Amino acid sequence: MSDTDALVIGAGPAGLACAAMLGEQGLRSVILEKAATVGAVWRRHYDRLHLHTDRGHSGLPGLPMPRDYPRYPSRAQVVAYLESYAAHFELRPEFGSAARAVLRTEHGWRVETPTRAWNAPIVVIATGWADFPHVPAWPGQAQYRGDVIHSSSYRNPAPYAGRRVLVVGFGNSGGEIALDLADAGVDTTLAVRSPVCILPRELLGLPILTWAVSQAALPPALADALNAPAIRLAVGSIERLGLVKASKGPRRMIAEDRKIPLLDIGTVAAIRAGRIKVRGGIGHFTAEGVAFEPSPATGGKAVTEAFDAVILATGFRPDLRTLLPGTPEALDAQGQPRVTGAAAAPGLFFCGQSPSPTGQLREIGIEARRIARLAAALPR
Repeated sequence: MSDTDALVIGAGPAGLACAAMLGEQGLRSVILEKAATVGAVWRRHYDRLHLHTDRGHSGLPGLPMPRDYPRYPSRAQVVAYLESYAAHFELRPEFGSAARAVLRTEHGWRVETPTRAWNAPIVVIATGWADFPHVPAWPGQAQYRGDVIHSSSYRNPAPYAGRRVLVVGFGNSGGEIALDLADAGVDTTLAVRSPVCILPRELLGLPILTWAVSQAALPPALADALNAPAIRLAVGSIERLGLVKASKGPRRMIAEDRKIPLLDIGTVAAIRAGRIKVRGGIGHFTAEGVAFEPSPATGGKAVTEAFDAVILATGFRPDLRTLLPGTPEALDAQGQPRVTGAAAAPGLFFCGQSPSPTGQLREIGIEARRIARLAAALPR
């Protein structure tokens, strides 16, 4: 016997949007959320975080973000918006209900939690990435006497005053955390192992997402070629900063590598001004710091420097194989969904699990509407 029409795992933006759109299709849903609030991941983000995508393209379906929000809302404003979204659609998640396993049954699906099992013909997995921090290990790390944390544990620069800090990784989190530290006067270095793709947050006075949406129908390589001159003019030469430019443009990088380019909010200018130093990838740790691999930033030389703390902005790698032990066909070899926003198996959907060139929150809205339509069309 089913407990409801659909079970939605996660009460972040994707889970709330899916539950709301399922309701618009006349389907009852139960949201299972392991935390005690909606938007738990957004509450844990570092203090200075603002959306890298603009307000107009970041609202969830059925309720735009408030017009009095700034163009790029703050973390606290996003949390307030998610709370108002849940209230608007009368969504009442089952808090403290961590999904341990999603199992196929004769009549649909069973989701097991620590307190009970839930049954429904439809399951939407909307857990996002933040519960899967990627924490690499390097030779010598056990002997290092400084502090090492993942970027998901970083809040603000206060604990790092007067210290030498290395931020590892030049994605959006790494770039913004390095800027946050530098703005507070912290001695900040970025370890950048791979070639980078950097976009301005705005291009010719318009949010970069406006350009991305207008070109969404273009092949990635063509869109990259059209935008390259304007992006180069806006960002400037990064090779002079000791960085290596990626061979792929932003659209190809997202489509082929599932990597999000850096949306620059001032980090490049801070590097150019000497407030953030650039080094190559980590070769190994020492007791006092890090030995870097040779890189253009150090004239092709290997250098060793001392640091009091290391922040690993090394991203997230979601692996859902433990959650879906009996449905291997829905996942790839890395445990990530083969498809998102469509049926991965009869009655099983994923939402918000893949990067999008037109913005994650915007894509969540598109996927949520599509999932709700597909779910409503299933035989009951």
